[in-house]
Amino acid sequence: MKEIKSDNYSVWIGKNSLAKLDVSAYSKVAILVDENTKKYCLPLLPGIKNSVIVEIKSGEENKNIDNCNFIWKKLTENHFDRNSVLINLGGGVICDMGGFCASTYKRGIDFIQIPTSLLAMVDASVGGKLGVDFNGLKNQVGLFSNPKSVIINYKFLETLAENELRSGFAEVVKHALIIDKNLWEHLKNNPFQDLDWEEIIETSVQIKNKIVISDSKEKEERKKLNFGHTFGHAIESYYLKKGTPISHGEAIFMGIILDSELSSLSVSEKNDIKNYILSNFGLPYIPPKSDLLNFLRNDKKNKGEKINFSLLNGIGNCTIDNLLTEDEL
Repeated sequence: MKEIKSDNYSVWIGKNSLAKLDVSAYSKVAILVDENTKKYCLPLLPGIKNSVIVEIKSGEENKNIDNCNFIWKKLTENHFDRNSVLINLGGGVICDMGGFCASTYKRGIDFIQIPTSLLAMVDASVGGKLGVDFNGLKNQVGLFSNPKSVIINYKFLETLAENELRSGFAEVVKHALIIDKNLWEHLKNNPFQDLDWEEIIETSVQIKNKIVISDSKEKEERKKLNFGHTFGHAIESYYLKKGTPISHGEAIFMGIILDSELSSLSVSEKNDIKNYILSNFGLPYIPPKSDLLNFLRNDKKNKGEKINFSLLNGIGNCTIDNLLTEDEL
């Protein structure tokens, strides 16, 4: 089992990591699940006596204030006090929304992230970035708040369909492109199905953790993690508004392709990125930029009337605060 020390908490990775789930000091325990993690993942947790199971529906369309109200109501009905804890057992939606609800309930109770999807393991569960969607806009309401701990166990990957694994891989690709050229070469030159998940997850968590420790509130270095996400979040919001939501990973893969086109890369590098993604990860239709402008205008990273991008000026080298007008897009 591997321990990665983050900002006032530890990330535990490995087959025996669930042994680090200790809630003995808390007065009450709730476990946030969706219908999938309740069925496939909850039985894998060590037994916790008298825990309250709070179930929401899966999907990005359910990451909203209405479901926050539902979670807060359940905690209130069960008389949760400030010495209570919320365990978030699920993917990015569960980790983001559960952490947000815990951090605002009674001005903040502890929460533990147990990510069950690849995307949540390498991204959403680490770094203390929490929030929900609002008025059709991705992560419009949220805050920074660190978990008590993060527990990453590979056995949860066995509950995922291969298309979900491939979708979750978007954040791994992003980490390679922004900071680790050797990792990018490794990914590019090895079949997806032959990758060592333990090695990939640990490397990816180390990359993200190093960045967020240096810049917890996203003032400078952490902005690099937004590569692929300005267009990606706009695409995700576009499909949500259409009533045909796609996965976060699919949106980020498309965002990586579009952000790479804006980046100072050679033609061959841009083609390498696009061809690698399109040949390995089936993607929906990429909307034209004109259909994304309204969502881009409301991106929380913008400055004035300009849209803020993190872009590449080489593989493994990311620049921040690239401000572009709508006409420049």
